[in-house]
Amino acid sequence: MGVVIGETAEIGDDVTIYHGVTLGGVSLKKGKRHPTIEERVVIGAGAKVLGAITIGTCSRIGANAVVVDDVPHDSVVVGVPGHVIHKEKPEGISRT
Repeated sequence: MGVVIGETAEIGDDVTIYHGVTLGGVSLKKGKRHPTIEERVVIGAGAKVLGAITIGTCSRIGANAVVVDDVPHDSVVVGVPGHVIHKEKPEGISRT
């Protein structure tokens, strides 16, 4: 029921993380091994974001997606494994 956030994860401003999300690692080695979530990202319920990857600004991760690769800015990711289905710049939001 909770959210799991690995010790080397980095989370930007205005990020929404729904229940059951995991920001996890894929190795036990020392150093950066958890994801970096940039600003204004939404991560849907039950999603797993694994490894030392970056989720770009203004992206959305669908519920129950498993993301193991970097995600570009302004993207929508769904599926297992996660894949980009749509890229757009939301109206009224600037990355500056």
